[in-house]
Amino acid sequence: MPTFQFEAMDSTGAEIKDVIEAATEEDAQATIRQMGYFVTKISVKKARKKSEGGPGKKKRGFVFGGVKSKDLTAFTRQLSILQDAGLPILRSLRILGEQSKPGRLKYSLEDTCEAIEAGDTLSEAMAKAPKAFDRLYVNMIKAGEAGGALEIILQRLADFKERSESLKRKVKGAMIYPIVVVSVAVGILTFIMIKIVPSFQAIFDDFDLDLPLMTVYLIAFSQWCVNYWYLIPGVPIAIWLLIKLIRKFKAGRMGWDQFTIKVPIFGSLIEKNIMARTSRTLGTLISSGVPILEALNITRETAGNAVFEKLYARISERIREGDAIAQPMKEYSKLSFHPVAAFFWFCFIGGPIGLLIYMMKYRQRVVDDIVVNMVDVGEETGELDTMLYKVADTYDEEVAVLTDGLTKLMEPLLILFLGGAVGFIVIALFIPLVELINGLTG
Repeated sequence: MPTFQFEAMDSTGAEIKDVIEAATEEDAQATIRQMGYFVTKISVKKARKKSEGGPGKKKRGFVFGGVKSKDLTAFTRQLSILQDAGLPILRSLRILGEQSKPGRLKYSLEDTCEAIEAGDTLSEAMAKAPKAFDRLYVNMIKAGEAGGALEIILQRLADFKERSESLKRKVKGAMIYPIVVVSVAVGILTFIMIKIVPSFQAIFDDFDLDLPLMTVYLIAFSQWCVNYWYLIPGVPIAIWLLIKLIRKFKAGRMGWDQFTIKVPIFGSLIEKNIMARTSRTLGTLISSGVPILEALNITRETAGNAVFEKLYARISERIREGDAIAQPMKEYSKLSFHPVAAFFWFCFIGGPIGLLIYMMKYRQRVVDDIVVNMVDVGEETGELDTMLYKVADTYDEEVAVLTDGLTKLMEPLLILFLGGAVGFIVIALFIPLVELINGLTG
């Protein structure tokens, strides 16, 4: 679609200069008049060569990574509001670009504006900034342009981003809280082992006391902490690096991802979170007019879990052969035995007991029957996107209940753990201390 550069006056007589996309010059003028402007000059914007640099372009600093999810969510909502107010897309992007802090999003918006001025559509311009706008984002914008409903698509995209961000915060909060508390508890106990217990040990050695067994064990562990303190942070870091290395390989990633969605306590939360996210992604894409195969490919890429990526890839293959979604979703959602997953169950969930639990769990399915039935009904009635939204809403509620329940469960468990550990230390140290005091006073 060509881009027209125009000059116009608003109701107050102020001069307006901007660009607009339209099929013909007549359509462009009609759109500008609907915005309340009087056109004084209009012409087709000529495409600039890529080699031409923008005059007075500011020097940019080096930027790591992509755009933060919360920043992109806020940008999408603001762009939706500006478009709903009737501002031209280029002007909206410039306003949002100017108010953004220097970084990936600001620079990507500047590049997007330049590409639109050079004749690209919004989706084409955004596709040139993949670190800011992923395939899901670009394809939804493209569908909105094709259907002439960009404002509606932007609102839908903003709603989708906000729901996804809210869900992510809930899950992250539920998982980070116990990690932080355990880390603080381990830090406190390590300090006691390295600094406090050796002081008591020196007193006991001076008086040559006959120590009870629990005190002997405590002092032995304290000496180990003093001699090998670097292993306390080193072992978790080494395990984390090992998992990162294993996940570099296809089989390793599949095994780890299978382990995480079935692991006790957190597995159900992770699995339901992925189901909610992928269902909402697929529903949003389908309702926006994105072709089903493209929608499934984008959903697969955003799943973030190898098990679900494989599931959506197989569904895509069956759809190419002429099948519907529900049947392959039911057939391929069952897990299969994976040696790497078995290894993780053995190492992290109690050795042989963990392996036994895995052997009982690995044939389970990752998609519930109710989801398959809802998808089947959605396909039969032609309301697949609506059914997928309902699936996502259901799982959103389950995730919210699970996160709340986990937080409430972890608090007393962590208090019991820390209280039990401190209580053991106090008893182990004070039993010989009381005997010493009694001996001195006697």
